[in-house]
Amino acid sequence: MENVEIAAVLEEVATLLEIKGANPFRIRAYQNAARSVEEHSTPLKKMVEDGAALTELPGIGKEIAAHITELVLEGRLTVLDELTAEIPSSLVELTRLPGVGAKKAKKLWEALGVETIEDLKTAAQAGKVAELDGFGEKSQQKILKGIEAYRRRQGRFKIADAEQHVEPLVAYLRQHRAVQRLEVAGSYRRRRETVGDIDLLAITTDPGPVMQRFTTYPEVRKVELAGDTKGTVVLRSGLQIDLRLLPPESCGAALQYFTGSKEHNVRLRKRAVTRGLRVSEYGVFQVTEDEAESADPFAGTMVAGREEADVYATLDLAWIPPELREDRGEIAAAERDALPDLITLDDLRGDLQMHSTWSDGKNSIEDMLDACVARGYDYFAITDHSKALAMTGGLDAQKLAAQWEEIDQIAARRSEIRVLKGMEVDILRDGRLDLEDEFLERLDVVLVSVHSLLDLPPAKQTARILAAIRHPEVNILAHPTGRQINRRDPMQFDLEEVLQCAAEHEVIVELNAHPDRLDLKDSHLIRAKELGLRVVISTDAHRIGDLDLMRYGVDQARRAWLTTGDVVNTFPLKRLLETLQKR
Repeated sequence: MENVEIAAVLEEVATLLEIKGANPFRIRAYQNAARSVEEHSTPLKKMVEDGAALTELPGIGKEIAAHITELVLEGRLTVLDELTAEIPSSLVELTRLPGVGAKKAKKLWEALGVETIEDLKTAAQAGKVAELDGFGEKSQQKILKGIEAYRRRQGRFKIADAEQHVEPLVAYLRQHRAVQRLEVAGSYRRRRETVGDIDLLAITTDPGPVMQRFTTYPEVRKVELAGDTKGTVVLRSGLQIDLRLLPPESCGAALQYFTGSKEHNVRLRKRAVTRGLRVSEYGVFQVTEDEAESADPFAGTMVAGREEADVYATLDLAWIPPELREDRGEIAAAERDALPDLITLDDLRGDLQMHSTWSDGKNSIEDMLDACVARGYDYFAITDHSKALAMTGGLDAQKLAAQWEEIDQIAARRSEIRVLKGMEVDILRDGRLDLEDEFLERLDVVLVSVHSLLDLPPAKQTARILAAIRHPEVNILAHPTGRQINRRDPMQFDLEEVLQCAAEHEVIVELNAHPDRLDLKDSHLIRAKELGLRVVISTDAHRIGDLDLMRYGVDQARRAWLTTGDVVNTFPLKRLLETLQKR
């Protein structure tokens, strides 16, 4: 059982306890434990098997440690069984819909007998939801739209969640003596923000034992296919894995072919035809007209296949990074040898959005400083929430001034890194900022973002964001669309107008690296680059471990063709400060 699965069970317990109306502190304990487990790098299954103390993990007490041990060893959890004996487990899924929290899910269940999303859809279409206290017609329509959006997203895994299932399987397969090489292809390799299934390629001259090891992997729930060269399994998480077994001479061609995208490959094949070549997962073949029409995949003379770069070279192209293979001009750029020098994780010099215990962060400013130093950063910004976001313990002007005193004291002792004074300031309904100008002027970096009223009409939402961007002290528009992947759709507003306004006022747009957000998305970032906008890749870290989420933002930036010149937190400190002070 992977950490992400254990975390999901703990989160389910927390939600059921909330529906039941249990003690809020107990609910929060399970929520914190779920987050801690999901972010822990060592598999808890291994820790349990090795007898390691789970209570050493943040947020894990004796009771929850015992639950985790039971879950790992027995595959079940008594406390969950007891809760689902009282409350339908399907109510948990209802809470994933916009506007349906635990309390409303309980009310729908008790008042209307709603247990599933289908039940809720039927009740809403019949107008019954609108009749309940606390709902109304507007809520009913929002629920129906939420159900439609939720179903569109089903079956896709966020890239970070997929990793937790894929990486252990890859390690497991690579241990087998018959596996010469194993690669992950598909949208996972292209680093798309979500994946539907996973393509694995194993290079071997002895396929039988490799297929046997694949289909007997302990996390396999169902074997769909176990052939001589292809196997398909579904893991307990529901993630489908396709494995293809290939000889060494086809390794590069197969990696190119199964990485995709489909549109990229179609364009490559058309290019091959004009050169008397045929490209497939088996290799690149020089073919006659008759051989080109042959059903034999090996017809013709193989001219490339062992190495992926050779596949591109035979087509007179530079090797194209997987993240760019979406048929967005990359082939033309490769032909001209004009592919961008894409940003890498090592290029980043700092992080400009993170939170501390001054608001809803879990670590102190100095803890975050130590973590940033350990990551080799030159600078970082503390950007706790403003007072409007009361649930986070947001700071008013008085508390912000007190925080500045602490930062000054730390800076006097710690010269190895620069701590920038920042704040994530809420954009209020009318576009005003949730902090007085006299304090905004004294900040090193001002981030603005929307956290409330995400469902305003598009025209009003657009006007709200534009007003904030035009404020002379604003540096960065954070998580601009407000989306949460697989959970919440982006706000409805005129993004093009917002990006153009940001370009006009030299406001930086954020690529929020948290895998739940990845906001802006790749296509939006491409447009931002076209408009000459600068981007910042930030983790929005609320604990030390979140700082490691930066790599997901870099993946997204690479998909958007971004280079170091596009991303301000690759700049040396002096240049960064000059960029921030231009406003």
